[in-house]
Amino acid sequence: MARAGLASPADDLSPAEEAAPARWRPPGYWPFVVPALVVVVGVIVFPWAFTLWMSLHEWKVGAAPAFVGLSNYARLPTDPRFLDAVWQTLVYTALSVVLPLVLGTLAACVFHAKFPLRGFLRGVFILPMMATPVAIALVWTMMFHPQLGVLNYLLSLVGIPPQLWVFHPATVIPSLVLVETWQWTPLVMLIVLGGLAALPTEPYESAQIDGASIWQMFRHITLPLVAPFLFVAAMIRMIDAVKSFDIIFAITQGGPGTASETINIYLYSVAFAYYDVGYGSAIAVVFFLLIIALAAALLVVRKRTQGAVA
Repeated sequence: MARAGLASPADDLSPAEEAAPARWRPPGYWPFVVPALVVVVGVIVFPWAFTLWMSLHEWKVGAAPAFVGLSNYARLPTDPRFLDAVWQTLVYTALSVVLPLVLGTLAACVFHAKFPLRGFLRGVFILPMMATPVAIALVWTMMFHPQLGVLNYLLSLVGIPPQLWVFHPATVIPSLVLVETWQWTPLVMLIVLGGLAALPTEPYESAQIDGASIWQMFRHITLPLVAPFLFVAAMIRMIDAVKSFDIIFAITQGGPGTASETINIYLYSVAFAYYDVGYGSAIAVVFFLLIIALAAALLVVRKRTQGAVA
């Protein structure tokens, strides 16, 4: 209420004006938001909307699109090549996440300790993640060569017979995972190393007083405390590995045969080799849903792990 003798602006309003709703005015930050909205709509919303539209049509390059509804999606469960690509994608992703996590955590623990030339060796260790994927693929292709590759030469030094590596269906996926692990283990190491640097020292001092071993301190102190950092690294590696294309395409192009054909490689073949844009769009939509499902599964695992630790 206004004080006695002082008139407030509301006292000058008529009853009709008081009952009328306040006129909406655009907020002052709109000029800064509109350019971002235009970029989001043009770069994200429109391409996905157009992809959904194409997935509902039979559209081959050079012909007019014809509406077929969900027929492209109905083809997927009966397409053996697509099913093989899904399985190979899941295997490739699982190995490309687990191995860098394990080796990166081990490397982080090593580089967290103090020893001479630690900074220099850290710099050398992270060099693989700075190289371009195509250059990495070309180098590893030469190393994988059955007759001239350095890997078989190193195996011969310890009496192991030469391997076919990416030239055999049984070893092509593990060989590609080897390249992925070599390139991205340093990223996991950096993430976990940041977590180790932020850990308090009091729990370790108490554990040492109680006579705990190094393994016990790692299992019961270090691992639970760096679990959030491991989850971040696992999420980044999962999303990156499931959509991996450049290294696989540059080394094997999905071969031998279709032994290393992931969903991304098959999608490329359907859309840009066979020019079946409609079916390729349906594969892209299902691929996107698969990435969301894997990310959601990882979130559920993290929540259950946090509940068990709590």
